[in-house]
Amino acid sequence: MNNGANHQMSDENSDKRVVSITEAAKINNVTRQAIYVAIKQKKLKACKDATRWTIDLKDLEDYRKQKYSRTKSVFNGELLFDNSKGFHSVNQTAKILNIPAQKVYYATRVGLMKATRKGAAWVIHSSEIKAYQDNYLSKKSTDSQVM
Repeated sequence: MNNGANHQMSDENSDKRVVSITEAAKINNVTRQAIYVAIKQKKLKACKDATRWTIDLKDLEDYRKQKYSRTKSVFNGELLFDNSKGFHSVNQTAKILNIPAQKVYYATRVGLMKATRKGAAWVIHSSEIKAYQDNYLSKKSTDSQVM
């Protein structure tokens, strides 16, 4: 009789592995609140046992695949940040230039680098990034070498 019970439990564990909100947050590298909000918005399937939420690992994986990503953002039917066509976000530009994102925002605000507003996002073309790099960032390094 005992063997049957153990066999049944191992089948359940192999078929359906569940995690708590805390474990799901650690797996997704987000806060518990973010997982809870996803559940409440019905973006992540979960079951509530008496007092605690449980999430099937398959549902968590499905949620991760469907999760919003800015890199997939579309404006007027086209990708906002289509790197193959030379369009980059402020954060991508900052990484390319190895400077803080705030410096990129400042450069666009004062006119040192041209950026285009598309919906809620700023888009910067690679030609603008190159021009900024040549005209302003390389000047600083040559100025410091002269002194």
